[in-house]
Amino acid sequence: MEFTTQHFIALLPLLITSATVVLVMLAIAWKRNHTMTFGLSVLGLNLALLSLLPALGVTPIEVTPLLLVDKFACYYMALVLAATLACVTLTHAYLGGESGKGYPGNREELYLLMLLSAAGGLVLVSAQHLAGLFIGLELLSVPTYGMIAYAFFNKRSLEAGIKYMVLSAAGSAFLLFGMALLYAESGNLTFAGIGAKLAADGLPSMLAQLGVGMMLIGLSFKLSLVPFHLWTPDVYEGAPAPVAAFLATASKVAVFAVLLRLYQMSPATAGGWLNDLLTLIAIASIIFGNLLALLQNNLKRLLGYSSIAHFGYLLVALIASKGLAVEAVGVYLATYVLTSLGAFGVITLMSTPYNGRDADALYEYRGLFWRRPYLTAVLTVMMLSLAGIPLTAGFIGKFYVVAAGVQSQQWWLLGALVIGSAIGVFYYLRVMVTLFMLEPNLRRHDAPFNWAQRAGGMMLLFVAVLAFFLGVYPQPLLELVQQAGLVALLP
Repeated sequence: MEFTTQHFIALLPLLITSATVVLVMLAIAWKRNHTMTFGLSVLGLNLALLSLLPALGVTPIEVTPLLLVDKFACYYMALVLAATLACVTLTHAYLGGESGKGYPGNREELYLLMLLSAAGGLVLVSAQHLAGLFIGLELLSVPTYGMIAYAFFNKRSLEAGIKYMVLSAAGSAFLLFGMALLYAESGNLTFAGIGAKLAADGLPSMLAQLGVGMMLIGLSFKLSLVPFHLWTPDVYEGAPAPVAAFLATASKVAVFAVLLRLYQMSPATAGGWLNDLLTLIAIASIIFGNLLALLQNNLKRLLGYSSIAHFGYLLVALIASKGLAVEAVGVYLATYVLTSLGAFGVITLMSTPYNGRDADALYEYRGLFWRRPYLTAVLTVMMLSLAGIPLTAGFIGKFYVVAAGVQSQQWWLLGALVIGSAIGVFYYLRVMVTLFMLEPNLRRHDAPFNWAQRAGGMMLLFVAVLAFFLGVYPQPLLELVQQAGLVALLP
């Protein structure tokens, strides 16, 4: 195929992100300067976000058989880039200033790893081919091993990095084996081609169903769905706070987007016992995620378990797979990213200047209202949004998922969703009540007094206002998601 200007315009977000990676690498080699590295990363990500506008003008377009840039891909690219931009800003706050207290090792490489991972996310959301999916997934996953273990003097961080690496490798092995079985059965590697071949054969063969099942296991590892969730709380707890934010948002959004595309473009992969298996995984994720979160006294572990439940809710829309389903996933992922960034952002600011370990124990937030009232307000809005309370962004997301479930009459799943949400309200309220309790004498961590005047603090306030604004007036988000429908370019 010939490359035209249109192809380059469609690939601009990925090209700019990749160029930023090279530029940051050269800048680090030339001179180590924390502020300059941060500035270059932010500039590159902002330019990549802006380049989505011209890219939208040429969509949908197939860039080689591996990538399809359509409005769906552009929407999820925007989500991944915005989440990465927020995480980079939090990283700057987390690593501390140039002098005095702060991260004791080299700081600049963390930005490099985050940008590389974001580039993998952009490839993943555009993938329409199994090879593209695998390249994107590995480029997304491999840099995160280093990011999770970045706090090398903290044994929990190193342990989390090793755990994630081993389990991620196991997930990739399942995924590759599943792809091999699908290729053996269909003789095709494109999503639409596999779907067309399996549909032409009538009922998918056992081999094809086994292949799809193994691919689902591989992707479930990355999305930490029950029973492939065991790494999640440990990794969230051990990883530096901005990295945990990146894992919870940009990384999972990219994987879920490609799962949704695969499910929609190959309808034959969604039938029979696979649907029952996915239903079981969804119900187990919702119930176990929420029940295990009840037992946590560590805020990062609590958010880890709650993310398992949230992706269980998302599976309800995926299983519905018609009508409102694609729209529901788009709205839910946007509101989830916003809320998770806010929650992890508060942990990040509380953990600076860098001091041994992160401020993730719940007792460290006791009486926070009396010391940092505005920071408490941000965390309160985030907890209300995660619980799906009306007038917050989380409510709109949950409402859409319920609507998609009702439309396709998934009553068992909706029952699990209602029970899970009720349990969730309890532990989110527990965090909120802790914030307003009387202050204990024991205090190790606190956010700096001028946190709101720094880049990380400003971003956090903006996220909180946006979460409230979208809860009250969700129309702009809904219109954006309606535009981002899936377009299949059949072979």
